[in-house]
Parts: sequence; C-alpha cells; structure tokens
Amino acid sequence: MRLKSVKLTHFRGYRATTVIPIDEAMTGVVGRNDYGKSTILEALAIFFETEGAKAEKSDMNCFTLAEGAEQFEIACEFDGLPEALVLDENAETTLAQEYLLNAEGALEIVKIFKASTGKLERTSIRCQHPTDKALAALLSLKMAELKKIGEQLGVAEQVVDKRVASQWRQAIRAAAQPITCHETLLDVSKGISTDNKSIWDKIQDLLPTFALFKADRESSDGDTEAKNPLQQAVKDAQAALQEQISALEQQIEASVLNVANRTLDKLREMAPELANELTPRFKEKPKWSFSFTLDGENGIPINKRGSGVRRLILLNFFRAEAEKAVVGTQRNVIYAIEEPETSQHPNYQMMLMKALLELSNQPNRQIIVTTHVPALAGLMPIDGIRYVTKDENGIPFVKMPNDDVLKEAAESLGVLPEMGMERAKGVVLVEGKSDVTFLRHAANTLKTNGDLEFNLEDAGIVPILIGGCGSVKHWVTLNLADDLGLPWCVFLDSDIGADAGQVKSIQKRRQEVEAKGRPFYATRKREVENYLCPALILTLTGAQVAYTDTCDAKKIIGNAVGMKPDDVIDRFWPVMTAEQILERSKYQDNGEDRSEIKELIENLLALVA
Repeated sequence: MRLKSVKLTHFRGYRATTVIPIDEAMTGVVGRNDYGKSTILEALAIFFETEGAKAEKSDMNCFTLAEGAEQFEIACEFDGLPEALVLDENAETTLAQEYLLNAEGALEIVKIFKASTGKLERTSIRCQHPTDKALAALLSLKMAELKKIGEQLGVAEQVVDKRVASQWRQAIRAAAQPITCHETLLDVSKGISTDNKSIWDKIQDLLPTFALFKADRESSDGDTEAKNPLQQAVKDAQAALQEQISALEQQIEASVLNVANRTLDKLREMAPELANELTPRFKEKPKWSFSFTLDGENGIPINKRGSGVRRLILLNFFRAEAEKAVVGTQRNVIYAIEEPETSQHPNYQMMLMKALLELSNQPNRQIIVTTHVPALAGLMPIDGIRYVTKDENGIPFVKMPNDDVLKEAAESLGVLPEMGMERAKGVVLVEGKSDVTFLRHAANTLKTNGDLEFNLEDAGIVPILIGGCGSVKHWVTLNLADDLGLPWCVFLDSDIGADAGQVKSIQKRRQEVEAKGRPFYATRKREVENYLCPALILTLTGAQVAYTDTCDAKKIIGNAVGMKPDDVIDRFWPVMTAEQILERSKYQDNGEDRSEIKELIENLLALVA
C-alpha cells in the first residue's frame, strides 16, 4: 500500500479538514517557518504510532475547541491496494468486496482523538458501506451467525467452502443486490472481527512502515537509532550460530555443575544436613550483550564529532532501522525527514537530497521532506511540491503546484536565478555546473583558436543553473527569464541511451520551451562527458577508457580513474584543446562534416546578435 494523502481536522493549527496529497515517490513540503510543515510529519508519526510520538490534549485546535468541538482527527488514505487479501481463514477477498473503500476507491483510515485528554478514542474506516443495517453488520458477525442468515436467504448452496466467513458474506450480499451504500465511519477498533484475528489487525499488517527523522532530535552515539541496527546484527549473528552457542552453554553448564557437585560433596563431609538442602542450578541462562560506538580516525567516537557529521550518520542509521522493519515483506516504507539541511554543509545538503531522490525512485519507497532552503526545494520534482501558507486569518492551508502557486512559493523561499544577471544580455539555462564548465571552456578555447569571433562573456550570455529539467528551480528560472525581458534558451543533455522515462521528460521539456518561442538545444550524444577525448584521459591518468556516444561515459570514466562521476567534466574538459573539441563533436549532414559544439556556441551567441 502507498500513502495517498493525510487529512487533518482540528489538529493544532489546522482548523477545518485540510487534505495534503502525498506523491507516490517524493513529496516536498515547503514554506516559511512556523507555518505547519512539521505538524504534517508529526501527525503522520502519531497516526502510525511511531515510537515517541503521542497525541496530547494540546494538539486540539484551541479555536474549534472553544466553538464546541470535542475531537480532532488524523486520517490517511492509501492506494496501491492488494489485489486480494485474507481476512478469514485462508480464503482471499478484496477490500472492495467487503465495502471498505471510500468514494475515490481508496482505503481511508481515520483515527479520532478525544480533545480533553488527547487519547485515541477510536479507529475507523471511512467507506461507502451498505445502508441496510443487516448488510452493514456482516463484518462483525461470527461464522454461526453468518450461516444462519445465509440459510434463511437460501444461499448455502452458493458457498463453496462453508468454513469460510468471507464466502458467506459474498453470497449474502449477492442475494441482496442491488445494494445501496452511503459514507460510513466504520469503527474497526472493536466489534469487527473474524473467529481468529480482527479484520483491523490484518489490514494493519499491510500498512506502510513509517519512520520520522526530526530536525531537533538528539545526536549522539547512544541514540536508539545508532544502537538498534548494530544490536540487530548481533541478534542475527547469534541466530545463525545458535547451535554452537547452545553447545557451548551446555559445556559451561556441565563444567559449573561439576564444580558445584564436588563442592557439595566436600560440604556433606562437614555438614550433611546443609548439603542435602542445596541443589545446584542456573538461575538464568548466560546473556550475550555488546555495547557499540563508532570510532573514526584516531579513535574519535561519533559523539565527539561535529553536529553535522553526527546527524548525517544518524540519518543513515535511521534509514537502516526503517529498512530492517520490512525485510522479507512487500510493505511500503515512508521516510519522513524534517529539514535535512539542519547542521549540514551545503555540499552535504545537495548530496543528501540527491540520495533521497534516488531512494524515492526505488520500489515501495516514499519520501516526505520538509524544507525552507531554496537550493533543496529547487531539486524537488514539481509535481511533488506542497506549498504550506496561511490565509488572512493566520490559518495554515496547503496549495498544490500550478504556475501561480509555484511562483508564490518561489518568492517565499527566495528561489532566484544566479548572480551576474546585471551584465546579462541573454540567458542559457543549463542543468548543473558541469554544463557551465562545458560551454564556457568550449567557447573560450574555440575563440582563442580562431574558430569563433566571441566567447559567451564577450556577448553577455550568462549560463544559469536550473537544477534539473523537472525541478522547481527550472520552472522558476524559465518564468523569471521572461520577466527579465532577456532572450533565453535551454541546453540539456539528451540522455539518449539512458532511462526512457528521462528521455521522454526531456522531449516534453523541449515542447514546453519551443511552445514559448524559445530555442531548445540538446546534445547529440548522451551527455557532455561523452564528448571527452579518451586519448586525453589516457595521457593524463594512464587509464584506457572506451565508450560509445550513448553509453554512460561519466560512470565509465569515473570508475576507470577513481573519481566521482559528477567531477569528471571539471577534471578533464578544461584541458581539451580546440582540435579535440571539434573532432569529438564532429558529425555528418548530407555528406558534409560539421561540428556540433561550434554550432551550438554560435547559436547561443546569436541570441543577442
């Protein structure tokens, strides 16, 4: 199951029911401080009963309390539902057949808390359930009661296995068609159960695992997150060696009992009455316990390192602990991370966000991140952005992404184009710093060699990093470029030969840009790294590399020379000669040799011609 949305009613700052849709991969909750971002994550932690998360009476909205409200609610909708599940014995049924889905076809679970105490009052499923009282009560009936109703309706012959309650319910409902339904809050915390295990327990076993990493949490090597994964490793190792451990325990027991019995024999010589009263035995089995820390170079433990390093390590312990909970299952994992930028160097912030983006693309994984840092918000997919703001009465609410909302969010966060715009006569939008290095060095080198009359700086062409073709920063920069009144274009890697979805996304971006009447340029090869000269790399490093125009040259080169793939262009492109640039970008058009990069720079210069 995947989390589809969370609904808050009378919870903290949220007065009326507020729905926050959750993206199937990554959801970015952005907005200013104290606007209700953390409330959303903490509500989820309470809903999923995360350790340390507990509702309190202070969670009741004070204004609706004064108006007479007596409860607050946290509800979650789930999609990606199982095609079948077992509620009774070993027979399969579906949530739809049991009338447990809401009007949108989702499983909606509502937890209702008492305002005066903050305690959970009941757990319900909001569903389109039969209006007829007899049909509505079927889920709460035992087998004997279902058989009695079925026999009265004459449907016993239609029940293949008369030991299975779900088959009786289906036969009874079939006889009662058509069934009229209405929205019902079906209390599952009591009264709805099979003969063996409550239906709610069985549904609960299928829900995602939720893990929350808070910005203001403690960070030392004594933290539960730091210990649990390692302690679990100990348990796993002990389980694998249990036979040897048991044999060792028996040897120890035999040795100790031998000593004890010899002691009693000696005692019996002196005080036989006392010796006869004593029986040697172990009070408990020996315990195997270990205490762990993480030591770095020079034996420095984690709790002596900087707060950013501690938090980064603990964040990954947190991930390990969340993963442990779903080993061997198909359960979804939801990672909720509050302000990952806290105590982190900007480089680590970017690395962390990229790692989370990659994690969100894995099956059965969802990421929810809150942030108010422009650079991180700029890396998030547009469709996953949820902008938290306040109305004129100071009540928080959530806006979904559209042109106006993204612009408002951008202005709130301060996501703006790069510096140097005061000198700009034209703008070229690129994905990252490697593209800036690629264009500037190519223009400078070809100008020096006499192949071009001007370079980008001469013409006032300013490259602006947009952080990815699907990012918020990309959208913002495109719209602000129009507002600046400057000619602009886009230059991206084509990603030909890579993921088909990414290629499709780039083509979609091309259509959007060209629809605005702006030029769009993409590499003929897969990425800018594919234009590097293998002979140059061999000369500089001694590493022999081979790659085609469409394979992952960045990764191949990085592995060959022992460096990060993202650093490859910065390392080698600035030493490419004009001849090498022209040769590596040569292509044929109607039998004529042409240079792609030279033509690209000429097109960029033509923006301001």
